[in-house]
Amino acid sequence: MRIVLDGMGSDNHPDPEVSAAIEAYRKWGDQVLLTGPEHMLRPRLKALGARRDEVRVVHAPQVLEMTDKPAKAARNKPDSSMAIGMQLLKDGEADAFVTAGNTGGALAYALFRLGRIRGVKRPALSAVFPVQDGKAVVLDIGANADCRPDYLLQFAHMGSAYAESVLGLSRPRVGLLSNGEEAGKGNDLVKETYPLVQASNLNFMGNVEPKEIFAGSADVVVCDGFTGNIFLKTSEAVAGFLVSLIREHIRAGLITSLGGLLAKPAFRAVGRLLDPAEYGAAPLLGVNGLVFIGHGRSDTRALVNAIGVARQSAESGLLEAVRSAIQQRLAASPPEADV
Repeated sequence: MRIVLDGMGSDNHPDPEVSAAIEAYRKWGDQVLLTGPEHMLRPRLKALGARRDEVRVVHAPQVLEMTDKPAKAARNKPDSSMAIGMQLLKDGEADAFVTAGNTGGALAYALFRLGRIRGVKRPALSAVFPVQDGKAVVLDIGANADCRPDYLLQFAHMGSAYAESVLGLSRPRVGLLSNGEEAGKGNDLVKETYPLVQASNLNFMGNVEPKEIFAGSADVVVCDGFTGNIFLKTSEAVAGFLVSLIREHIRAGLITSLGGLLAKPAFRAVGRLLDPAEYGAAPLLGVNGLVFIGHGRSDTRALVNAIGVARQSAESGLLEAVRSAIQQRLAASPPEADV
């Protein structure tokens, strides 16, 4: 497996990336391609005792900053660590690309360098949520703030392909994120999307509210990127708040402290489930290559897990599964204008 890691993506780059590249090699035995300025990466690799056969540095003199405008940077920074990494993927020198950098920039570079899978109108960023008795794929979580019903239908097909290929789910249940379970609930986008997904060959469960998502009622949840991003950030914030609140109350007295010590393994297990670092990165579905985007605050553990997700996706044939899902949908649908 050949995974490219953007060496200048995270908020604290390049230290987490350098450490993650070394750990990933020692965990799976595959050389990681690390992109970024050589004068920054090589001394850190040497200081950590990394051999050249463990991590391959690919020089990229420019860095995409979080403050850069995505489309402008994609044109004006052709030699950034993100751009070079995408090019390696396009040229067949890598199986997947991982970054913890600017999400908009990653989307722009992916579109410019890799292009969309034929028939895909908009790529979608997905995330895996821990739910009752399993996991759920939610998309879009931020790539497209404004969407049309046909975009959401494509998201449903791509999300189903991801759930089947990577999560191993057969006939994943698909739901539309809405403010009510009834078919007539939701805004105009949800109401117009409902009959499209219902008429498809997907295993459509109808509308789902957030409580049904966490109850495990759907394997794939579809929404526009604006709604999905708020749902993601709210879920992470609530999870963090509850963990902090429980910790505070456990430490409030002697009896609760003793009980907390006994329950510590359970709390630790739950904490891992709720920690975004456990999932590492989200796949950008619909572009012509495997691209994974993580949090800017990703540490070494998060990046190693992101590389693990990328490896698993490449091994399971995710890209071909998404291509196949889109082609099957196109074959069953009348031609549509691509805008």
